[in-house]
Amino acid sequence: MAKDVLCEVNNCTYWENGNKCGAEAIYVVSHTGKHASNSKETDCKTFEPEV
Repeated sequence: MAKDVLCEVNNCTYWENGNKCGAEAIYVVSHTGKHASNSKETDCKTFEPEV
């Protein structure tokens, strides 16, 4: 399991200083079914815009 999850999307609710993700869990999905060939074929469903 990853010790730190980094994120550069600083308008996300879970973004913390140092480009860290403060979410309790991360949910990533693939656009192509259960396998992805590269990061462009994935999305982070954990993202929530900061209000």
